[in-house]
Amino acid sequence: MNRLPEPTPSAAAVTRSGPLTWVQQWHWFERTIPAARRVNPTPLADHCHVPPPATLADVHVALASLTARHEALRTTVDPLRPIQHVHHADWAPLPVDHLDVPAVDAGTLEAATAALAARPIDPERNPPWLARVLLVAGRPRAVLLAAHHVLIDGWGLAVLINQLHDQLHDQLRGVGAPAEAPVHPLDTVAAQPLERARAAEREWLARRASNPTGVLAPFGGADDGAGRHRLQHRSVGAYDDLHRVARRHRVSPEVVVLAALAHDVASRTGEHRFLASVVVSNRARAALRNSVGVRALTVPVQIDLRPGAAFGEVVASVAAASAAAYRHGQWRPAELVAAEARMHRRLGVVTVPTIEYNCYSWPRDYLVPGYPAPAHDTLPDASATWIRSAPDEPCDTLYVDLSLDAGFVTLDVTVGDHLLDAGQAVALPVRLCAFLRALAGGAECPVPARPPTPAASGWWRAPQGWVCPAKVEDVLRGHPGVLDVTVAPSGDAAGQGEPHLVAHARTAPGVTPDDLHRHILDHLDEVPGIAAPGRYVLSPAGPGSGRSSTPTTDTGTLRIPSRPPTTDAERALAAAVAAVTPGGLPGSPSDSPDAVDMNRCLADHGVTLVAVPRLLALLHRFGFTGIASDELAGTASLGHLATALEPSPPRAHRGGDTSP
Repeated sequence: MNRLPEPTPSAAAVTRSGPLTWVQQWHWFERTIPAARRVNPTPLADHCHVPPPATLADVHVALASLTARHEALRTTVDPLRPIQHVHHADWAPLPVDHLDVPAVDAGTLEAATAALAARPIDPERNPPWLARVLLVAGRPRAVLLAAHHVLIDGWGLAVLINQLHDQLHDQLRGVGAPAEAPVHPLDTVAAQPLERARAAEREWLARRASNPTGVLAPFGGADDGAGRHRLQHRSVGAYDDLHRVARRHRVSPEVVVLAALAHDVASRTGEHRFLASVVVSNRARAALRNSVGVRALTVPVQIDLRPGAAFGEVVASVAAASAAAYRHGQWRPAELVAAEARMHRRLGVVTVPTIEYNCYSWPRDYLVPGYPAPAHDTLPDASATWIRSAPDEPCDTLYVDLSLDAGFVTLDVTVGDHLLDAGQAVALPVRLCAFLRALAGGAECPVPARPPTPAASGWWRAPQGWVCPAKVEDVLRGHPGVLDVTVAPSGDAAGQGEPHLVAHARTAPGVTPDDLHRHILDHLDEVPGIAAPGRYVLSPAGPGSGRSSTPTTDTGTLRIPSRPPTTDAERALAAAVAAVTPGGLPGSPSDSPDAVDMNRCLADHGVTLVAVPRLLALLHRFGFTGIASDELAGTASLGHLATALEPSPPRAHRGGDTSP
């Protein structure tokens, strides 16, 4: 197989530069997250067939034309700042190689596309895409494309695939390439009024602060489940049913499926207010339809259903919430994420959206299935396949991808075993398709007022969301000096006010409620199903010391005193935080680590996601490593994060023996 050429970037090749957009910043930050923990696959990959008369030269001409037409194909990013650089069309060789194969069948395409998707792409120095031409007896039969998500999104990759296929046909007929100039992200980056961005942040923070969280906790599943299941379900009959329901209610099929998911969650859990994190293409304007740049974004849709409402009301409510979320979700998501982390730390809860919903299902065609699901668990006109047979990592959210291809409804479901076990994972898309069939037949399907089954054993509904008291006890027992602890709900009976958790702890001398509060906050992102109790009741250690009511602390008004850095690792982290804090730290020089409170998280100091790569680079320069970028974006205190730092390993001197 021919190897891809390595370009040599040059500043002279840059035609213009500018900031990354609010959508690109998330994927730019995501590059710093270990690959196994990323939400989005990077790179994206897909393929198209080549018309039989076309030659290898025709394919190269078509790719060169696309490169000249789309600035995203010749854009690089800065490693430490959210900046992008557009280069001349011929600044680098086409990143294309060739592979000889005996035939281009479905299996070959799946394996070859998966292999190309696994190849790393360096968007800092190289073009953000790769191409591979599959040759059969020396003739091109298919072209595979892979793209880095920081500069090209899933919609953009589909645009590239379609335009490549159409251009090959046009070249064979002697038709010239279109002279259109698609809109590049740099062309629209100025359309982000700061005032509107801040207003959107305030509105969504206010909405989400009052919204229950973690409502999927009692959804079902195995008691000891901790892995994830990935399932692909395809149905022919659901395609017609879905479009019939969409036409009746005058909404898109995508909104109908989201409303059906919301109805299912409400029916199963009894919750009527929860969050859906929805991926949208963000190409409402016609000028953006053929843009390959990153525009798709995730917006928080707050679902609010009325018990007893017919499905027509449900779908109208979901459509209105989706439109509002889209309008407000366009502005400065990196700052919004940081502000949410700040809010979560104060509330003592981690927001986990109920549904992660994507209307463009990828990757799907090139993931080699594991094994088919049992036939008795599927509908006659449907098929279900496990994408991966063995559970891997915990999954706190129900991920559902929808695609409508060639008369099929395809639902890709990813879910944690503690939410839905294997059988329930298979049953979910089957239940949704049966629900669509009932709706298409004219059923109203009102939202149940109460769930048909009680919550899963061991879960309690707190104001912050669903909580597992046993897990809170386990976390508190992990604090030094805690000898025994019991966590139980209180205040929701006999008119005692709003329900909350109370932790009764037997402790060694010196342990305070402040210590327990900090300990819980440091573990919010690590253990699903925990929340900071409303009160801590401590009893001193010693024989015969029963449970005492003193001291009692209401953590809702707790003031944790500031703590400066003390260890070398803390001082290095504090110096890095001080250096990247926008506008400097209040009351101290901007480069002073003494102003950094090690009891607070990164967002508390005003540091947003786009500063994380620079912060990690500074830590490396100071001689420390060991923190992952997604940990920095969470609610753990800086003091807790500093304990994970390790001295960077010494690097051997190149060109001779190392110095003594």
